[in-house]
Order: sequence, then structure tokens, then C-alpha cells
Amino acid sequence: MELLKKNIHMSRRKAYGENRMTLSEDFNIPDKKPDAAGLIQKRGEVKLEEVRTTEGQVQLSGTLEVHILYVSEGEERRLCRIQAEFPFEEKLLLPGAAAGDSVDVRPELEDLKVRLINSRKFSVQALISFEAELEELYDVQAGVELHGEASISTRSTRVTPISLAVRNKDIIRVKEELSLPSSKPNIGEILWDSVELRGADVRVQEGSLDIRGELFLFLLYEADGEKKSREWMEASLPFQQSLECSGASPRQLPDVEVSLLSVHLEAVPDYDGEERNIQAEAVLNVNIRLYEEDTVEILKDVYTPEKELLPVCREEAYESLAIRNFSKCRAADRIRMNPEAPRMLQFCHSKGEVRIDEAWMTDQGIQVEGAVEVSILYVTSDDSMPFAVMEGDVPFSHLIEVENAGGNCRFSLHAGLEQLSAAMIDSEEIEVKAGVSLNAFVAREEKGSFLTDVQEKELDLARIQEMPGIVGYLVQEGDTLWDIARSCLTTPEKIREWNHLETEEAMPGIRLIILKNIPVQRA
Repeated sequence: MELLKKNIHMSRRKAYGENRMTLSEDFNIPDKKPDAAGLIQKRGEVKLEEVRTTEGQVQLSGTLEVHILYVSEGEERRLCRIQAEFPFEEKLLLPGAAAGDSVDVRPELEDLKVRLINSRKFSVQALISFEAELEELYDVQAGVELHGEASISTRSTRVTPISLAVRNKDIIRVKEELSLPSSKPNIGEILWDSVELRGADVRVQEGSLDIRGELFLFLLYEADGEKKSREWMEASLPFQQSLECSGASPRQLPDVEVSLLSVHLEAVPDYDGEERNIQAEAVLNVNIRLYEEDTVEILKDVYTPEKELLPVCREEAYESLAIRNFSKCRAADRIRMNPEAPRMLQFCHSKGEVRIDEAWMTDQGIQVEGAVEVSILYVTSDDSMPFAVMEGDVPFSHLIEVENAGGNCRFSLHAGLEQLSAAMIDSEEIEVKAGVSLNAFVAREEKGSFLTDVQEKELDLARIQEMPGIVGYLVQEGDTLWDIARSCLTTPEKIREWNHLETEEAMPGIRLIILKNIPVQRA
């Protein structure tokens, strides 16, 4: 007999690990900067510089970059910006990883606290989490056809494994130039900037990725001239770019994450030589995973009444696609000011960042609990602290429905901010509304039996001679013609022929006549 096999590409999670590290550092204000009277604004960015995989672990090195806006001492109460970098090294246990494996590591700054120790020194405390995932691609050979006997009966099953076709990391650069509104004075010095990525969307094309979204920009600056007033502006910069991606195809299943890596804003002269233009250059990190889904009919069982066939099967774990879900939810709440904070005179800018606190698989799908961390910059009524920040969380809860969900599914979840609006209720309270996007890629962990060989043995002729020549059989609930034929050493086709059945299966309660099969004697 000849067993025809097919090579099936599959992928599965080989290893997963997570860890948290705390970083606590003090740093001095540079000599050229004035003494600090109070902290206004802060932000931090985690930058991985090296990821090295060794046996059973991943070694990470990078920096935490912290930006601080503070108000100086003295009558002028200047706004000053400083930046500090804190290097770190961390080890993350990853059982199953081997030296040289390409591991996907995702850092996240979970918490950042900055405190003014004295007029020349700040204290920084940060909590950074790391997630590491390693996928492996492998092949399984499985029988799809069996030839050699005219009376061979086969039973097939369908498998739909996914395999990682493209795994890559790349960047795109978004460079735009915008002008100040005519009502705004010229730029003297940029004091603070903030850029958010909103509404990122990725579509797979032939050999490329179409990436689009919006950069929401805020700029606080000191005006040129004698008054040196403090001004601000907001602008939205939509973008669309094509990123070359070898091997990409519209038929593939994307699991792509786009995140903001770095931003540089610079004031540049306009045609009249006045500092009225802002050149914005953003670098976006694109973490690419593209999967292919293959539907294959493979042999599950085989037999023939002429011989005893012994299928040889191999158990393999693989993954199939459960769902790709693009959902949105809304979050709304009111944030009240700390009683000790200066009162609000004018609203300037609101910034939000989506934080996922917990996400777990239930029988209905993925339950997501999180919050939008909101930071609101405002003008105060206190001349000694001209600007201040109100911070708060706007919680949300959302269920991403997954059919036939359960503990045998794994998922990747990419959360982003779609919209954010804030409105003053009074001088102490602000109402915040946010739109959150939740893009989930859910893979179901399956176990399958793949037929790899068929061994042959001669039938026990003595047992066949003892069998009656004709049998009457009453079909029971759950019976199939395959099972009935195999137990009686015949074929489903002959049972249908003898009983004049017009359908592939017999209904429960029907009586069948089954004749004894006489194997062909071989020389």
C-alpha cells in the first residue's frame, strides 16, 4: 500500500515569561538650569537597547528616559524642562528558550513617580514590566490518501492550523511641518511637548503593510519678545504610509502592533524668517506577526476487509485561529482636584494613556479591566505656580466575545486611545470621556492525532470462518456506517448497496442486512 503524505506548517508558543522591576534613582538639576520650586509635569519612556537570549532566560538592557517640567524659584517663575536617562539591566526567566532564539519582548512603564527633594535634586521611582514570548515554527507530516486496495475505506478529519509566516520588527518615520495660527505670537522657546498616537490601523497588502493613524500634538512655548508670555497649541496630524514587508499577503492574518517610539519637535523659520513653524518627526515602532491559515483534510483512520491495517499516529499540539476581534468601548468619569492643588483658572491640554490592569479568558471571551490614565495641564490662579497638573484614572470594563472560548486559548491584546475629551465642570472638577480600541488576536491550542504510517497484517481467517454469513443489525443512536462496516469486515458502500440506502448514513431504528465478506485468497 502507498500512503501519500503532506507537509503541514504549524506554529505554537514555545515559551512565555513576565517580570517586573523597580528603579529608584536621584538626579541633580544641571548647573545651567535654575533652582526648582515645584514640579509641574513628567513623562517617561522605556527604551530597550539589547535583547539577548541564553539558555532558559533573556537578558535585557536599556534606559528609562524621564522628562520633567518644573517651575523655578525667584520672581520670574520660569518654566524649565530637563531630561535624565537611567540605564538598567534585567534578567527574565524564559523556560524552553535557547541561545540565539528570537524573542519578542514588550516593556511597559506601569508607574512613574517624581518628587522634588530640594531645589537642586529630584527623586525618580519607576515600576517597569516586561513580557517575553517565543514562538516556534515546525512541520508535521500527515497522511492524506491511501492507495493499493480496491476496498480501502478511509475516514478523514479537517484541521486548520495557523503558522507564523512573517516575523519582523521595523520602524516608520512620520515627518510633518505645521504653522502656528495667525493669532499666536512667534516661538521663543519650546517649554513642553506631548504627542499621542491615536487610531492606528494596519492593513496587509501584497509585499507591504498599509499603516495609518493620527498623531495628536500639544506644544507649550514661551513667546518671542519682551512679554515672554506662555502660549500653547494643539494639532492633529493624520498619516498614511506603506511599509515594505517581504512575504506579506492580503490572505494572511495580521497581529501587528504600532507604538510611538520617539518624537522630536523643533521650531523652524517660515518664509519670512520668523519662528512660526514646527517641524515634527515621529518614529513609530511596528511589531509584525503575520500568520497563514491552512485547511487540510487528513486521514483519521483506515481499514480494508481484505487485510488488517494498523494505523500509526503521532500526537501533536498546534494552534488554530479562534478569532480576530476589533472592538471599541467607552469610558467616562469625573476627576476631582486634590484639595491641596492650586485652583484651575484655564484648561490647557488633556493627555490619556490606556492601561490594561487585567485581561483573562472566560467561557464567553476575554474580560478586560483597565483604565485611561488622564493627565490634565491647566493654568492656575496662583502666580507662584502658574501651571499645574491634575491626574486621575477613568476606569473601563469590556468583554471581547470569543465563540467556544476557554482555558485552551491564548491571546494578544493591543489597546489604544481613539478619542479623548475633557470639559471643566467647575474650578475643581473635570468631566472626561474617552474611546478605547481593543484589538485581540486569539489562538486556540489544539491537540491532534496525525496518521504517519500504516502497517499491514494478514486477517485471522479462523475468526472470519466463525462469523455468520448474514447478519441483521438495528441501527442505534450514534452509529455510523463506518463503525458498523468495520466491525462486520465489510465496507460502507456495500452496506448501502445491499440495503438500497440513498443517503451516506442510516437513521437510528433502521434494520440493516449485512453479508459476510470473503477475503480474496492471495498466492
